[in-house]
This record gives sequence, structure tokens and C-alpha cells, in this order.
Amino acid sequence: MPQVSASGAASGRAVPSSSVNAPPAASALLDARYRLGPVIARGGMSIVYRGTDTRLDRPVAIKVMDPRMAADPAFRMRFEREARSAARIDHPAVVDVHDQGDDIGPDGPVLFLVMELVEGATLRNVLRDRGPLGVPAALAVMEPVLAGLAEAHRLGLVHRDVKPENVLISENHEVKVADFGLATAAAQAGASHAGMIMGTVAYLSPEQVATGNADPRSDVYAAGVLLYELLTGTPPYTGDTAISVAYRHVNNDMPAPSLIAGDVPPELDRFVLRATSRDPAARPADAAAMLAELRQVAQLLEVPRVPPPVPPRRPLEEQDTMPGVAVHPAAPPGRTGTRMMERPDVEEVEHAPHLRARLRSRRVFALWIALVLVVALLVGVTAWYLGSGRWTAMPSVVGLEREAALQLIADANLVATITETPDDGIAEGVVAAANPQPEAQLLRGASVALTVSTGRPTVPDIAPGTPFAAAEKAIREAKLSPERGEKRDREYSATVAEGAVVRTDPPAGSKLPVGGTVTIITSRGAPPDEIEVPDVVGSSFDDAERELERLGLKAERVSTIFGGIFGGGGNRVRDQNPSEGEEVEPGTTVTLVVG
Repeated sequence: MPQVSASGAASGRAVPSSSVNAPPAASALLDARYRLGPVIARGGMSIVYRGTDTRLDRPVAIKVMDPRMAADPAFRMRFEREARSAARIDHPAVVDVHDQGDDIGPDGPVLFLVMELVEGATLRNVLRDRGPLGVPAALAVMEPVLAGLAEAHRLGLVHRDVKPENVLISENHEVKVADFGLATAAAQAGASHAGMIMGTVAYLSPEQVATGNADPRSDVYAAGVLLYELLTGTPPYTGDTAISVAYRHVNNDMPAPSLIAGDVPPELDRFVLRATSRDPAARPADAAAMLAELRQVAQLLEVPRVPPPVPPRRPLEEQDTMPGVAVHPAAPPGRTGTRMMERPDVEEVEHAPHLRARLRSRRVFALWIALVLVVALLVGVTAWYLGSGRWTAMPSVVGLEREAALQLIADANLVATITETPDDGIAEGVVAAANPQPEAQLLRGASVALTVSTGRPTVPDIAPGTPFAAAEKAIREAKLSPERGEKRDREYSATVAEGAVVRTDPPAGSKLPVGGTVTIITSRGAPPDEIEVPDVVGSSFDDAERELERLGLKAERVSTIFGGIFGGGGNRVRDQNPSEGEEVEPGTTVTLVVG
């Protein structure tokens, strides 16, 4: 079987060196449609450009694959198939794949993928900037990540390379998973078959290390490692060599996050350990099952809902990872990029401890130096934390929009709990009150209470047939005042039992001042076979019409010039037909002559 390396195509097919020299330059036009702009990321498998779709005049991200991979027919075939599969995923938490194509550049074939451009940065940038995210923010990131993976798993697709570099966070808090299918394409083009591992060793499941096989439970394992890193700020396993990290994935049980992050509760520890079990059968079956369990844990722990953290603002040249970027295979093994490495056989994995034992003596001195530095650092950090470091100030948020207030609270390392209440004088979605007061000194991670206005109260939608007491309660909960209609206001109804609610006045959805009155109209029961026409002569037309409708009759207005004996203007009823006392069928129209 021909061997595939990170530096070229299969050895069974010669590729002229002149055809794989360099990627296309910025400003190049691919497929007579996509204009390349500045480079926004580089990796061992690809370069990502900010580009323009000249046909639709929209910004896009254009991933151009390494020329050596583009020259490999096996990779090209798998790449095109995986790109078509990835384009089927239609989910807000997944980077959209718009197009894929190939072209011939000055230096040879060009294989590219056109994707949604996400203005923001990767989760790796966020972790480097903030360190551990804490439980609320970590779950705020994991929920959309798992939702996006769940949609892929539903379609029969496996990511194979879930890691912080492949999770993007936009400037408006959107979380999106990128690079579906690229690791699969590289692996299926020959890497896995030739005894190579394709992926990021810090997040690889034991089965991917041992056999190269991957299914939705492999993505679940990687997602569990990702959650561990969000809670602790570091992956669970690191080492001087990739093989030492792979050995620990295969032979060690994952440590509990709470061993590093003391704020992680036992329920979340158990969730991470279940997701990262070495036995695939002991993990959740797929991302949808893992998401359901995560939500149950969050509900059990009453974890407050916060927005995902905003990525740090960095100059364009410092954005080291964007959609589909991988660290170059020659990078140090401790890095977290996608890489190919030789898959160890069973004997090699079993004898890895002997290799590490031979290396241990050379590391003893370095470890002692590192230990001294760590102790000094811990002393300094502890002194800072016990002094001013663990305190933060409550920001001023009253009068701000809800999202702006939540961002200030998060930036101050506080957690907000929100209560919504109607308010006549404050617009919907604006913070009406906050506790404690601005500039109050609080411990980092403390909870603060925000009261957010929902605007003027709205009359609730009360279904016909609702018991009067239930309707009364719903109206009070809406900060309005219920009132039972007069006996004469009750209406006949063929479908609503006597005494139950027919409707409200004003109707559902109406805006009222806080404490405004809502009249509950109840049913008189089924209409009788015949109805006695009331006397409405002398009433205003509006009052007469309401009275007739209450009895199950209809009103028809006929106007005439009449200087009349009744007075009060030209809206009084001077005559009616049928007359008072006549018995008619329900729904009969009564003609009202108005002068």
C-alpha cells in the first residue's frame, strides 16, 4: 500500500515539483468568481483567505488546500465528496459551506472551499485571552457546539476533529463549528489506511488512536475533552511527544475537572467522565444525547444562562486560526493543531512507558527548575488573589439594553440572574433595577440581580372555556386587574359551558397600564331555541348592538333623517324590527332605524 505523508501525495503517483510550489497569491480570481483577499489564517493543510464572491458581491472565507494535497487524486475525490456532505448541514451553529471547486493556477492545481465568513475569532483565542471560562460560560459555549454536531450526526456525518480551533465565536456571541469533513477526507484518502492518524492528538478518542475508526461517539469524546478544557483552561493530557499523549488516551481514565477547577460540581464531573469514557459504549450515543444530558445537568445545578464570551479583538495578522485551519505537521507535538502522525501498533503503545522511563532522567533537572518557578508564581498569584485580585466592582447597568448589561456583568466576572417585570415607563428589554448598587465591591463569580422591563403589561391569551378562577389568576400574574362582567354582559355560547370564560375585554394582546382593568366575559350557556327581542328603542346604536349580540342576535343599521322626539343627536334608535317581545331564532338580524 503506498504511504502518505504530511508533505505530499501518495508515493504511487509522481507529482512534478513545479506544479505544487506555492498557493495562489492574494487578488487571484478562482473559478472566474471568487476574488482572494488578505490571508487570515495558515495551517498545515490549508490557507484561509478573506475573499469576495464577485457574482453575489458578498464577503466569504476561502480555504485553499495545500498544493501537495490538491495534487493527490485520492484526496481531491474525497475532498469534493466531503464538501458536498458538509454543505447539507443547515444549522445556525455550523459554518455554512457555500461552494467547492478547483482551478489551475500559475503553479498547478488549486483546490478550494468557499464558506461563510465569521467575523470574530476561534475558541482557542478566547481560551488564550481568558483562561478557564467558569461553569456558566463553558455550558453557554458547549450547548451550540453540541447542537451543531447533533445536526451533523443526524445526517450521518462525523466531524473527527472537534477542538477549540474549529469552534468560532462571532463578535455578537454566535458559536459555530467549522471544518466538517476535512479530517475525514484526509484520512480516507489514504492516511488512516497507511498506518497514519489524522486529527489533533489532544482530543482523539482511544478508538481513533488504536484503529483510526470514528463514529458519533468519537465526536462525543472530543466534545468531553473540549468541555474539560473550557472548565480548567488546559487539555487533560499533555506530553513531550505525540505518542505519549496518545498512550494516555488509550490507557488512562480521564481525570475529573474539579481536581484543577474547584468550582466544578460533582454532577458536572460525572458528565465529563461519562462523555470521555474509554469504552465508546459507555458514552452518550451521539451529540444529541450528550446535549440532552448537558441540559439536564444545567437544570439540576440551576446554572444561570449567560451569553458565550466575546472573542478578543486582535489585529488580523494575529488571528492564527479561523475556519479550517490546522497547525503544520512539523509543529511541536504539544500544540493543538490537526496533524498526521504514525499510528502506534499495540506493542508500541504497551512499551511506551519504557521509552518515557529512559527520558525521565534527562528531565529531572528541568522539572525541579520548573517546580521552583511554579511555586514562586503560585505565591505571587495567591498574594494578589487574597488582596485585590478576587474582588470586582458592580458596573452601572440600569437603563441599558439587556444584552449590553449582561456583557458588562460578564466582563466584571459576575453572574447575572434576571427577573422580568412589566413597567409603564421603561421600554421593553431595558434594565429597570439592579442589586447591588453600582461600584459595590463583590467577589468574582458572585451573583447579581437584574430586573428587566417587559414594557406595558399585555392582556394574556385566555382560551374559551377556561374556568373563571384560572382566568382571574392569569390576568393578575400579568400585573393587571381582573373584573367579572355584569350579569347582563354574559353571552350565549354553543361551545363554552355556562360560567366559563368566553372572552376578555379588551382582547388578548392589548397593551394596558400596570393595574389596568380587564373584564372577563362569561358564558350564559347554549343559546335557547328562541330568543325574546329586547326593547332597544332610545338607546345609542352601539349599546343596542352590544345588547343584541349578547343575546345571540345581530344588528343592522338603517339611517334616516329624523329630528325626533328622542334628542341626543343622530345616533339614537328610533325604531326596531322585529319589535320588543317577539320571539325569534338565534342569529336573527334585528333592523335598527337610527335618526
